[in-house]
Amino acid sequence: MEQVALTGIFLFVLFLLLGTGVWVGLALLGVAFVGMELFTTRPAGDAMITTIWTSSSSWSLTALPLFIWMGEILYRTRLSEDMFKGLAPWMAGLPGGLIHTNIVGCTIFAAVSGSSAATLTTVGKMSIPELRRRNYPERMVIGTLAGAATLGLMIPPSLTLIVYGVTINESISKLFIAGILPGLTLAAMFMGYVALWSIFKKHEVPAAEIRQSFITKVKNSRFLIPVILLILMVIGSMYLGVATATEAAAFGVIGALILAAGQGSLTLATFTESLMGATRTSAMIALILAGAAFLSLSMGFTGLPRGLANWIGSMELSPTVLIFALMIFYIVIGCFLDGISSVVLTMAVVEPMIRQAGIDVIWFGIFIVVVVEMAQITPPIGFNLFVLQGMTHHEMNYIARAAVPMFLIMVVMVFVLIAFPDLATWLPENMRSRPGG
Repeated sequence: MEQVALTGIFLFVLFLLLGTGVWVGLALLGVAFVGMELFTTRPAGDAMITTIWTSSSSWSLTALPLFIWMGEILYRTRLSEDMFKGLAPWMAGLPGGLIHTNIVGCTIFAAVSGSSAATLTTVGKMSIPELRRRNYPERMVIGTLAGAATLGLMIPPSLTLIVYGVTINESISKLFIAGILPGLTLAAMFMGYVALWSIFKKHEVPAAEIRQSFITKVKNSRFLIPVILLILMVIGSMYLGVATATEAAAFGVIGALILAAGQGSLTLATFTESLMGATRTSAMIALILAGAAFLSLSMGFTGLPRGLANWIGSMELSPTVLIFALMIFYIVIGCFLDGISSVVLTMAVVEPMIRQAGIDVIWFGIFIVVVVEMAQITPPIGFNLFVLQGMTHHEMNYIARAAVPMFLIMVVMVFVLIAFPDLATWLPENMRSRPGG
C-alpha cells in the first residue's frame, strides 16, 4: 500500500505540473524535488545539481546533438528533390506505383536523420505535390507518409535509441545496429500493404508511368549516390567497429556539410539555421534527460522502482504477458506525451521489471521504439499528425483515419518481434565491438 501511495503522489504532482503548461523537463525536476523533500533526508538541491551535471556530461550523449545537426543540414539541402528523381523510375513498376516513394524515401532519409518529424517533412515536401499531380488517392499518400516517417525513430541514427541507451547505460552502437533489420522489416510490411491495396483497389491506382529503360533508371540513380555513401559511412563505420556512435555522428556531420556544399545549398544562412535548429532540439532533449535522471534518483531513494518491480514479480507474469501489458501502457501514455518523454519518464520503473523478467534490454529497446512510433500517429498528441496537418491542411480526424492501417501494421510488428526476437538481437550480437558509445 505504501508503494501505491507513493506512486499516486508522484503522478498527482506530475500531471498537476504538466496540466499547468510546465515544460516536460521542468515538470520531471519538480516531481523529483518534491519526492526528495517529502520522503528522503538527503538535501534535494545538492542531489539535483549533482545529478544534472552527471547526466549532462555523459560522453554517449554527445552523439545526440551531432546526429540532430546532421539531419538539420540535410533538411536544408536539395536532397528531397534529388531523392524523388532517383527513386521514381524504380518505384513506378512496383504494385502500387509511386506510393512506394513515400516508404523508400523515408527509409533512406531515416538512415541519415534520427528524427521522425525531419523525415516526414523532407520526404513529404518532395512526394506530396508529385503524387497529387499524378492523382494518387489522398488517404494513401497521407497514410503511408505518416507511418513510414516513424522509421526515423528506429533505423539508425535514432534519437530515441540514443536516449534509451543513455538512460539504461547500454551501448548506443549495439542499439543502432539492432534497429536495422526490424526497421527494414517494418518498411517491407508497409510496402506489402501498398501492394495489397493496388491489387484489391485497382480502380484507385492511377495509370502507369511511362516505362524507362534500365540505362535511364541507372542514370537517374546518380542523385541517390551521395546520400547512400553517407549512410554507408555512418552505419558501416559502427558495424565494422571502426567508430563509436559519437565518432560516426561526427563523420555524418562532415559528410552532410560536404553534400550540402556540393549541391550549392550550404550558405552562411543555412549553416546558421541548421546549427540553431540542432541547438534548440538538443537543449530540449537534454533538459528532459536531466529531469528524468533526477526523478530516477528521487524514486530510487524512496524505493518505489524496486517495490513496483517486486510487486510485478509477485504476480508471476510471463515475459510475454508483461510485454503485452507494457505495449498497452506505452500506447496509452503515448497519446499524451512525445516518444522521448515517454521513454525517460518510465525507464526508472520499467528497467528493473524487464531485467527481473529476463528480457533482453537491446530487444526491449527496439520494442519500445516500435510502440513509441505508434504514438507518433495517434491523437491527440501524435506529432506526425500535426506536421501532416500543417503540410496538407486536412482535418486532424481525416489524417488520423488515413494512418490507422499503418498503426495496425506496427501492432503486427510487435508480434513479429516477440515471435522472432533474433530479428533485433542477431546483428548486435555478431557485430565487431569497439569500446565506447
